[in-house]
Amino acid sequence: MHDNGPSYESQLEALQLALVKTQAHGMKHGERILILLEGRDGAGKDGVISRLTEHLAPRNTRVVSLPKPSDRQRSEWWFQRYVRHFPAAGEWVIFNRSWYNRAGVEPVMGFCTPVEHQQFLRDAPAFEAMLVESDIKLVKYWLDISRKEQARRLDDRRKDPLKALKVSDMDGEAQTRWTAFSAARDEMLTRTHTALAPWTCIHTDDKKTARLNLLRHLLRTIAPPSVADDVEAPDPQVAFGFEAAALEDGRLEP
Repeated sequence: MHDNGPSYESQLEALQLALVKTQAHGMKHGERILILLEGRDGAGKDGVISRLTEHLAPRNTRVVSLPKPSDRQRSEWWFQRYVRHFPAAGEWVIFNRSWYNRAGVEPVMGFCTPVEHQQFLRDAPAFEAMLVESDIKLVKYWLDISRKEQARRLDDRRKDPLKALKVSDMDGEAQTRWTAFSAARDEMLTRTHTALAPWTCIHTDDKKTARLNLLRHLLRTIAPPSVADDVEAPDPQVAFGFEAAALEDGRLEP
C-alpha cells in the first residue's frame, strides 16, 4: 500500500461495488458461483469472507463452514456432504474450508487413512472437472501465511476476549505440525491444480493487501467484462497462479 495512493477503505468500497454489480448480473443470468477458501489457521479466511459478502444479497449468498463429520457422514462418499450445499441458479456459495480438508487437516492429524488421502487426491480433479463442465464457476484460493505471522495471530487470539470463539484445539497443532502441513499443502496443490480448476495463491501476512488482491482476482475471474475491465489486475507478488516452481523459489512459505 502506497501512502500517496487511494486508501484501503476507498479501494475496498470500489471492489465491493463491483462485487454487487457482478452478483446482480449473475442473478439475472442464473450463474452459479462456487468459491473455495483454504489456508492454514490464522491465514485470514474469515476476514476475506466478511469483506466479500458484506454487501451481497443475503438470499443469494451462503457461507459454508462444516463441522467435524458425524459417524454417518464418515461412511458417505467423501464429496457427498459438500454437494448438498452447492449453488442453484443466481447463487454464490463460499466454502470456508471445503472438501480439501481431506488433503490437509485430515491426513496431518490422522483423521483419515493414507489410502483415503490418496484416493481423494486422485478423485478431486475429476470431481471438479464435472462441476466446471456443468457450468459452475469454481474458484479456488490457497491463503498462504508465514510461520512467524501465524504464531503472532494465534497468540493474539488467545489474548483477545473478543476472539475467544476463534480459539480451537487445533491452534497449537498448527505450529507444532507446521512442516507436515507444508508437505500436505505441496502435494495438494501439485496434484489438484488443473487447467479447469486452478489454484490461486494469496500472500496474507498483510491482511489488507491480501483482501484487496483476492477480490481483484475474483472479479477479473467471474465478473462480466463491463465490470472486470475496470478492475485493476492483482499484484503478482501477492496473488499468483500456482505452479510447481513456487514450491522452490520462495513464493510459498516453506
